[in-house]
Amino acid sequence: MSPPRRRARPTGVPPGTLAVLRRALREDRWTHDITTRAVLRGHPRARARVIAEGTGVLSGLAGARAIARIAGLRSRSRFVDGSPIRRGTTVLELSGDARRILAVERTLLNLLMHLSGVATLTAVAVRAARRSRPGFRIRATRKTLPGLRDLEKAAVVHGGGEPHRRDLSDAVLIKGTHLSLVPLSVAVHRARGRVGSPHPVQVEVRSLTEARTATAAGARRLLIDNQTPAAVTRIVRALRRVPGGSSVEVEVSGGIGPETVAAYARTGADAASLGRLTHSATAVPFHLVLDPPRRGAPR
Repeated sequence: MSPPRRRARPTGVPPGTLAVLRRALREDRWTHDITTRAVLRGHPRARARVIAEGTGVLSGLAGARAIARIAGLRSRSRFVDGSPIRRGTTVLELSGDARRILAVERTLLNLLMHLSGVATLTAVAVRAARRSRPGFRIRATRKTLPGLRDLEKAAVVHGGGEPHRRDLSDAVLIKGTHLSLVPLSVAVHRARGRVGSPHPVQVEVRSLTEARTATAAGARRLLIDNQTPAAVTRIVRALRRVPGGSSVEVEVSGGIGPETVAAYARTGADAASLGRLTHSATAVPFHLVLDPPRRGAPR
């Protein structure tokens, strides 16, 4: 089976995603499905439904429809990414060559399962945090699977979170590894001098002393890492009393999950970044059902 020549660019997927989807299909050797070639005769037409086996937030639908289009299939859905779904919900309908449907089935389902898991976990964290503090923000991190960064960060947005820093060129974040080589105040002054206003300087801190030093040096964003909610509360309260401290954005990170994010939301911090959203989300299961062929159709 050879892929169709016409490759119209699907819409609704992050830039560069189409190449990722094509690589995923090539990885599964979708044009060399020896089982389907052996079992099916000719080019039978078929319809299929992708059905959710769990409850959550849908993500990856735009990518799934892009996969269908790459394979020369038609797709239809009454949902969009970010929609709530329940067990038994048909999220996508496919039609076209049955061989192509079967060839892309696993890649398409894998995408929906993983990204819907990310969106669903994000939604759980967002609800937990905002019950404690309505304006508290949930953010993704760079702890993403290679090649899937843009899709995973989009899934976080579908779940109500923020994508945050996409890559190393996107924002200034002075971390503890930098500070093991350069003093904190020196690092902040250098960053401010080299980068300029389009990129506010954020510094990873672990104590009130470091928070005060970073603020005095001109950092406008702080990342309090690996501290308990009680410790974060003490730092934030003291920081707000320091000149300029009331305007500093405070983010927390380090082992935070949906079960603990509410406590961090009550600390007075502004946001939390959760690596778990992308690196440990449990997949939402989906399966594909082929509708029976019409009477007299070739098999």
